[in-house]
Formats: sequence, C-alpha cells, structure tokens
Amino acid sequence: MQGVFVGFATIGLLIGLGILLAHLGIIDEAGQKTLSTLAFFVASPALLLTVLESSDLGAVFSGNVVALAGAVAVSVAVIVTVSVVRKQDLATTTVAAQCAAYANAGNLGLPIAAYVLGDAALVAPLLLLQLLLLQPLVLTLLDAAVSPTRLSVGAVLARPFKNPITVGSALGLALAVSGVRLPQVLNDPLELVAGMAVPSMLLAYGVSLRLGPLPGRGVSAGQLGLVVGLKMVVQPMSAYLIGRFIIGLDTPALLAVTVLSALPTAQNVFVIASRYNRGALLARDAIFVSTIASVPVVLLVTALIA
Repeated sequence: MQGVFVGFATIGLLIGLGILLAHLGIIDEAGQKTLSTLAFFVASPALLLTVLESSDLGAVFSGNVVALAGAVAVSVAVIVTVSVVRKQDLATTTVAAQCAAYANAGNLGLPIAAYVLGDAALVAPLLLLQLLLLQPLVLTLLDAAVSPTRLSVGAVLARPFKNPITVGSALGLALAVSGVRLPQVLNDPLELVAGMAVPSMLLAYGVSLRLGPLPGRGVSAGQLGLVVGLKMVVQPMSAYLIGRFIIGLDTPALLAVTVLSALPTAQNVFVIASRYNRGALLARDAIFVSTIASVPVVLLVTALIA
C-alpha cells in the first residue's frame, strides 16, 4: 500500500507548491499559462519520446489492454450520449470525455503498479493505449473544433502530425519498433527536458487552483459528478466485468486492470484543456476530486480482489 500513498503524496506536494507560489505572488496567471505552454509544446513531447522509445510494445496486445480499452469505451459512450442529448459542442464533449476516461497512468500509475501490483510494466498497456490512440484522437478533435474554418478531411487527418505531443509519441514509437536508440548526446538533453513535464503540469494546476474559482464553484455539480462518477466508479467496474466475464483474466491481471482503471484523471487533461481554452475548469475540478476519491477506491479494489 505504500506505493499508493507515495504516489498521491508526490502529486499533492507539487500541487501545494503551485498553490503557495501563486498565493505569494511569485507566479501569476501569465506564469501559469507559460508553465502549461512549456509542458504542452516542449516537455511533454520529450517525455513521450523517451518513455515510448524503450517500451515493450508486445504489452499492447495482452488481454489486459482489451479490458482497459473496453472500460474507456464505456465511459466515453456515456459522455457522448449525454452530450448529444444536451446538444453540447464538440470541444466541450471531448474535454469531458477525457476527464471521464483518461487516467493518470504516468506519475501515479507507475508507482502504484510497482508497489501495489508488484510490477511497473503492468501500466504499459494503459500508457500506450492513451499515448498512441486516445491522445492523438483528442488532439485531432480539439484542433478541428476550435478551427475558425471548416477543415477538409485531409486537413483533419494531417492535424495529429502537426501537434508536438503526437509527434513526440510517433518518434518514440518509431524508435521502439526499429530498435534504434538515440545517441547519448541527444538522449541526455531530451531526458532533462522531459523531467520538466510532470512538475510543470502539477505546478500550473496548483496555480490555477489558487487563482481561479474554488473547486466545485466553476462548473455545475451535475457535470462534475458525472465525469468523476464515470472515472472512479463506472470505468473500474467495467474493466473488472470485462476482464472477468468476457476475457477470463486471472486474479493478478484482473486486479491490475481494475486498479489502473481506478486511477484519477490525468494532469495533462488540464494542460490540453487550457491550451485549447475549452473546459479548463471542468478538467481542473475533475482532477482535484478524482485524485482525492481514488485513494479509497484503489484501497477498496485492492482489498476486494487481491
């Protein structure tokens, strides 16, 4: 259980530092925007490249990823259905779907996989599913949604290749598939830059908490409750049911997919929402509430299944 508390404590301390820096006037709204921009355009692409270049791509084809992907699909389907009924725009729907389905598989999933599940590699299927499929799709939809003119099919298909996060992921995947490793003179600076990604996201998030409306006051309780309920209840339950009754996973694998699906909304959802100026308050509040809620949820899942 130590990994659960260490992971959450790390996130909480960095967010708290961001709150403190904003409270002291050291970082203002312009500084928060700079941190988010740096994370989006520079640090995150470097992080994705360095993570993916050494990934075991065979993990993508395990039974675990089917349960994980199915659980994501359930949450997204509910969001899309609700959005159609409410006649919400594409950008708002996309950000809400991210809040309800995109897990903090990096800086929280890795320690939980290592210390709770016993193998850090178990988080690889979720990481790759999100980095190679969900994130490029989200960025493409948001690019199309905020474009001042109607994009052609060719322009929409080309958008992912113009996005720094997708480009970083693609380069990392190409290196992993080819087995090529970057020379140390390039890899070392990339790893230094990649090290800024998570701290920049968390600090920017903390600044936003201090300078913006208090959590729960910037968005409706119903909208926040829907995305958090999907992320923390529906998604892990779906992963468990798919893993047990459809795929027939053994107990360790079933525990892994359920715990990983119960991870809170990822911080980079807020960075992306801020970058496109769509649903940033919803993303911020969903991250805050789901991160707090995920502690008892992960502990309960571990106690029931293990």
